[in-house]
Amino acid sequence: MVGDLVPIGKQTLTPAQYSELADVPPELEWLANIPNEKTRRAYKIDVTEFSVFTGLRAPSELRTVARSHVIAWRKHLEARELSPASIRRKLSALSSLFDYLCERNAVVGNPVDGVKRPMANGNEGSTPALGDAQARRLLETPAPDTLKGVRDRAILATLLYHGIRREELCLLRVRDMQSRQGVMHFRIKGKRDKIRFVPVHVLAQRLIEEYLAMAKHGGALDRALFRPVKNNRTGTLDKHLEPGSVYRNIVQKYGRATGINAEVIGLCVHSLRATAATNALSHEADIAKVQEWLGHANVSTTRLYDRRKSKPEDSPTFHVKY
Repeated sequence: MVGDLVPIGKQTLTPAQYSELADVPPELEWLANIPNEKTRRAYKIDVTEFSVFTGLRAPSELRTVARSHVIAWRKHLEARELSPASIRRKLSALSSLFDYLCERNAVVGNPVDGVKRPMANGNEGSTPALGDAQARRLLETPAPDTLKGVRDRAILATLLYHGIRREELCLLRVRDMQSRQGVMHFRIKGKRDKIRFVPVHVLAQRLIEEYLAMAKHGGALDRALFRPVKNNRTGTLDKHLEPGSVYRNIVQKYGRATGINAEVIGLCVHSLRATAATNALSHEADIAKVQEWLGHANVSTTRLYDRRKSKPEDSPTFHVKY
């Protein structure tokens, strides 16, 4: 009974605020309930695009959407020549919203169900991976006698030997390198705030220790592991690196310096993750272990990096003789 409840602490919601929150439309609840900021932003853009296309003016009008509207939108996206992956994502965003509305009994069905989606390449991911020689060239390029060079080599080794995402790399703190059962591990905070522990490769550990010795912040356990070496805007160096900076000032910079940019179309930070996963699988790592190592929720995502069945040297091309 409400009358039996005993108030604990100070009330923080006014009656007006309580009433407003009780009236929040489920469409807005769905968006607020997506934990990943990037996913939330992308899904908001996708649903907004659909609303503009169909002329919807309020979230509640989404409840009038029929399958024919979704099919018309898909044709519109195809006419814009968007990639199959982009169209699939946009349809997935809309489907996620309607699944939530169905759970809340706001609609009687999901109009995206039954709408054919573009075929995806289920055999191999689209992110390019480096060959062994290219990975070594990239890793050896940063200067060994400057703070930036030593830091960048440690960063490239962390990406190439552990397959972590750039956001995960940027979030690492000094204390996130910790010994477990006598072996150094990274404590990595992944998607949906899931924590996983990844053993640190011996070479990467040595390079990181060299960087910390030169940077002199190894004792700041709660501070960023990889920090800027200069900051022309504010001068603040005691902070985490920005993911965009890792792409522009490290991967792209050394990709250009080595000529790998010209050899590998679409080289990006994720390419180093793909390289690590592909290399591990090619050397007979268990795919279930690789899934856990990469932090994938589903092994089908890990299989996109499994290119053992498509080795160039096994192609019939090299059996053709004239």
